[in-house]
Amino acid sequence: MRNKWYIFVLMIGAVLLLSGCTDINEPINAESEGIWNQYFVYPLSLMIKYFADMFSGSFGWAIVVVTIIIRLIILPLNIKQIKSSQAMQAIQPELKALQEKYSSKDAKTQQKLQEETMKLFQKHGVNPFSGCLPIFIQMPILIAMYHAIMRTEEIKQGTFLWFSLGSPDYILPIIAGIFTFIQQKLMMAGTSAQQNPQLAVMLYLMPIMIAVFAFFFPAALALYWVVGNIFMVVQTLLIRNPMAKEASTGGDKK
Repeated sequence: MRNKWYIFVLMIGAVLLLSGCTDINEPINAESEGIWNQYFVYPLSLMIKYFADMFSGSFGWAIVVVTIIIRLIILPLNIKQIKSSQAMQAIQPELKALQEKYSSKDAKTQQKLQEETMKLFQKHGVNPFSGCLPIFIQMPILIAMYHAIMRTEEIKQGTFLWFSLGSPDYILPIIAGIFTFIQQKLMMAGTSAQQNPQLAVMLYLMPIMIAVFAFFFPAALALYWVVGNIFMVVQTLLIRNPMAKEASTGGDKK
C-alpha cells in the first residue's frame, strides 16, 4: 500500500517541479549552464531533434521513439519490479501467518514481527521497496522531457496527428488515463491487492490524476505518457503471464 502512496506523492512533487522551475522560459542549447541542463535537458533535446530529422522533421514520431528507448533502458528495473511483485504474492500466506502469530499490538511483539518479516523477505529474496525504484528513475526523465519540450522551439512548434505538441490537447489526456488504468489493472491482476479497498482507490485515482495533469501540460508530454503506458501494458503481458504460467507449472510439479 505504501508504495502506491509514494507514487502518488512523487507525482504531486513532479507537478510542482514542472510548474515551478525558473529556467523554463530560457532556450536550451550547448551554452546552457548547470548539471541539470547539460546532462539531462540538453541531451534529451538533442536526441529528440536527431530522431525528428530521421522522420522527416516529425517531432511526434521522435518523441515516440525516444520514449521507447527510455523504456527499454529501464526495462531491467521494471522486470525486477514485476518479479518482486510476484514473489511478494507468493509469500502472502507465510506473511499472513506471521501477522496472526504476532497479532499483539505491544512494542516488543511488533518489533519481533518486523524482524521475522525481514527474515522472510531475505529468505525469498523479496525487496518490498523495489517497486519504487523505476518511479524514482522516471521522475527526472519526466521533468527533463517537459523542459526539453518547452525550451526547444522546434519541438514546441511541432504538430503530430491532430494536436500541437507545444499546447494542451483534450483527447490525449483521456487516452493517457485509460492506458494508466489498464496498466495498473494488469499489475494488480491475480494479487491480494484486488481485495484491498485502499489500493482499489489508487487504481482509479492514479489514472484520473494523470489525465487531469495531462490537460494542463503540452500534448508532447501527454504523448510521452501514452506511449510509455502502452509499452508498460505490452511489457506486463509479455513478462508477467509467462512468469505466472511458469509458477503454476512449478507448483503442479511439486
